[in-house]
Amino acid sequence: MSISAYPLQWPAGWKRTPSHQRRDATFTKYKKRLAIFDGAERVLDELGRLGVGRNDLVLSTNVETRMDGLPRSDRGEPGDPGVAVYWREKDGAHKVMAIDHYSRVADNLAAIAATLEAMRAIERHGGAAILARAFTGFTALPAPGAPREWWEVLGVPRTCTREELKQAYRALASRFHPDKPGGSHEKMAELNAAQEAGLGERFT
Repeated sequence: MSISAYPLQWPAGWKRTPSHQRRDATFTKYKKRLAIFDGAERVLDELGRLGVGRNDLVLSTNVETRMDGLPRSDRGEPGDPGVAVYWREKDGAHKVMAIDHYSRVADNLAAIAATLEAMRAIERHGGAAILARAFTGFTALPAPGAPREWWEVLGVPRTCTREELKQAYRALASRFHPDKPGGSHEKMAELNAAQEAGLGERFT
């Protein structure tokens, strides 16, 4: 994934909580303050229960990372405690959930884990369709400055056929050609790069 774990890559289009409105939380198990490590582990566990592997997710914060890409627990609290969790599902769809309601990174991580757990409960009670609709609200928008994946540019599943890929490219190229209203050289360059990347990944 092209999202960096550090510094925080807040998803485009998501509102931020003003610093004066952030509050303390009590995501504790034994009445102790939650550590960043514990919050991160909770998120990993919940995503794991959704079938998301460790290599298919990024925890993005303003805390420097360890060698494994997770936030360190031996650093001070950053001025911006927001957390964004990006993950890729089995069908290639990208999702994101971001929270900055609380004044500590660990608590924002725990809030994401608690939200994921609550959403899994929907599925356990027979609401698989509801859960699927709920998760569409977390479809990832690109982080500021982050390039989009080839299948996102072309609007096709990552598992598309060669013909589906080429058909999507032709349709978008006719729409965004520099000679067309609303077209540009930048959009065409993105489309050309996406087609090349898709063909290279899927059919070579």
